[in-house]
Amino acid sequence: MNNGWNKKFSSLPELETSEQKNFRWERVRNATAQFFHQIVLSLLEKIQALSLLVTTITVKLGQISLKLPRRMKKGMTIAVIITATVLAGHTASAQFQPPPAPPALTTVKVPEPDNLGDFVKNKVAAIKLGKTLFWDMQIGSDGITACASCHFHAGADSRSKNQLSPGLLRVSNLDLQTPNPDTKVELGGMNYQLKPEDYPFHKLQDPNKSDSTVLADTNDVTSSQGVFYSKFVDAVPGSAEDKVEYKPDPDGFTVGNTNVRRVEPRNTPTVINAVFNFRNFWDGRAQDIFNGVNPFGLRDPDAKVYKVNNKKDLEAVTVRLKNSSLASQAVGPIISSFEMSADGRTSAEIGDKLGSFNRRGLLHIINDKSGKFPRRLGKRLLPLRPLGKQLVDPNDSVLGDESRGSLPGLRTRTYTEMIQAAFKDEWWNSKKDMIQVGADGKPTVVRKPDRNLTTQEYTLTEYNFPLLFGLAVQMYESTLISDDAPYDRFQQGNNSALTAQQKAGLEVFRSKGLCIFCHNGAEFTNASVSNVSTNGRLSRAPDGRIEDTGFFRIGVRPPFEDLGAGANDPFGNSLSEARLAEQGKFQQIFGEAPNRAITSVIADGAFKSPGLRNVELTAPYFHNGGQRTLREVIDFYNRGGDFRGTDSGNLPPLNLTEEEKESLVAFLKGLTDERVRYQKAPFDHPQLFVTNGHPGNETYVTDDGTGKATDGTLLEIPAVGRNGSVSPLPNFLE
Repeated sequence: MNNGWNKKFSSLPELETSEQKNFRWERVRNATAQFFHQIVLSLLEKIQALSLLVTTITVKLGQISLKLPRRMKKGMTIAVIITATVLAGHTASAQFQPPPAPPALTTVKVPEPDNLGDFVKNKVAAIKLGKTLFWDMQIGSDGITACASCHFHAGADSRSKNQLSPGLLRVSNLDLQTPNPDTKVELGGMNYQLKPEDYPFHKLQDPNKSDSTVLADTNDVTSSQGVFYSKFVDAVPGSAEDKVEYKPDPDGFTVGNTNVRRVEPRNTPTVINAVFNFRNFWDGRAQDIFNGVNPFGLRDPDAKVYKVNNKKDLEAVTVRLKNSSLASQAVGPIISSFEMSADGRTSAEIGDKLGSFNRRGLLHIINDKSGKFPRRLGKRLLPLRPLGKQLVDPNDSVLGDESRGSLPGLRTRTYTEMIQAAFKDEWWNSKKDMIQVGADGKPTVVRKPDRNLTTQEYTLTEYNFPLLFGLAVQMYESTLISDDAPYDRFQQGNNSALTAQQKAGLEVFRSKGLCIFCHNGAEFTNASVSNVSTNGRLSRAPDGRIEDTGFFRIGVRPPFEDLGAGANDPFGNSLSEARLAEQGKFQQIFGEAPNRAITSVIADGAFKSPGLRNVELTAPYFHNGGQRTLREVIDFYNRGGDFRGTDSGNLPPLNLTEEEKESLVAFLKGLTDERVRYQKAPFDHPQLFVTNGHPGNETYVTDDGTGKATDGTLLEIPAVGRNGSVSPLPNFLE
């Protein structure tokens, strides 16, 4: 690894005088001391950062000093003295103690909107509706793709054929703005069957050294297959599928000239425990405040829904539901042309906000800009029998009383009935009025005609479908909490719940491994509601720059391949809240002052720190899905990341021993809740059929006559009741 010293001294003359040499070493000592002094000052902005400071500085100084000539160690001594001076006034016990081990998850209150009662009249009915919507294959334009299609395995996706996406989010390395998408999969091709030996995506001759010879590298992403590319034509009420027209895929998801199912450009995170995330999606675009319309919360000040007022008239209102990033997240995929929806014409109603972006650029992928709006989905879905294609186990923990035994679907005949049971009348019950959307995209309240409604005429339930869908799914996902892992029992007083090796791994996790500084708290992520509520939306990085709390740039890939939080939302504002503060927009958007003074920021290439619970079951890892095993992940951190530098990543190498690595892997497995592994309540579910690539391979597929590949036999995920499955979940590529 190039630690900065080799480059500096490689240009020195081979011969120099004693005076020159002494002067040079003195400059090095002073620079060294000043460098570490600045780190100390920036990290000590808060006492809460003390343990991170001491651990990081101690590890870093020790690593560097071992490699330096004797004369340079004097500079290190100066740095240590300065560190001790700055720390004076704090207790000696605080100086060198690592942070305490995170508590059990049972100690954390489940976040919930404080005004939920203004919308929901029956929580049990709302959870039932949310679980049904989440697992229903009829939600997708194709009548096959459900939300659960990408989240059926420990809340994530374990499929391994046709799961590669090319570097679609790449931008110019010169300005970090201009779209420069890579539409070619390098690792095999579209419809490729992944193999264990394909991982990690950045292969090194020596996995302990980031500057080791690179044996292989790709910007491909392991993610989840969704729908075929198609143009939305219309929603047919009562039909399980949309009316669409299939077109050649503009982003390269083809084998020969035949379309294959599209694959998302980022790895699929688990939905289990996602309720604890302050913001959701890897880039954080699913906002903590749900506006009832789209993922962008307060960023979209014009988002409105309709409500029946005291005079029984419809009026447009603004809604704000805090602690609702799950609802913000839920309304994204159902209109994404990569995940669940056909791509339709752009309505002026949304188009005025999104603008006419280059559809091959970044924004058309991550901002869910398709023409099929959630209310159109509502128009098609509301008359359908819920879960009409799927069996429900009579012992399902939520839907058991709705099971029809050997017949698919629920006893409740329509989604309309389920919505009316869950939500307050003012959000769906308008007997006399409807909403008409004009050619300019503007909604107008008019009287209901004595005829069937047209495509652009909506009942109140249809128009408010994003609000109802988002809240219902959020309420279901809020029950998916895995708080009974061996680690939880250990923290509750059962000392034998963890093995000796796992206990040793816990010590590595919170000290030498530095893991706890990004994965803190019972949620094992700094991006949690509890952490942001306590420490603010912005945090100071070790180098003094400001970053979004819980979002880090660790050098998985170069920032220009995927900007992450550094990208813009549809309104031209950065997804990074630190950058918004730097630009003076933070208070304008969020209605509060930033909690940090801003100098410079870290945004491009920064991603949300995921929770680590059940991580044993959710491979592959990182936002690009580029690591297959926990050991590969630990090797990544041990070498200080794959792409290092001020503008890429600057993790300190850890120099872990083999024993420490194995103990860390063992500890992470101690975060697995066995209810998740065996799909026991609340992780039981209805039957599901998912696509798993196409018959053929990366060189040939069979055209079904419409320009798209045949799906072949769908993979059945059997219905499971509250008592779970006899067999444990197999892991990715196992």
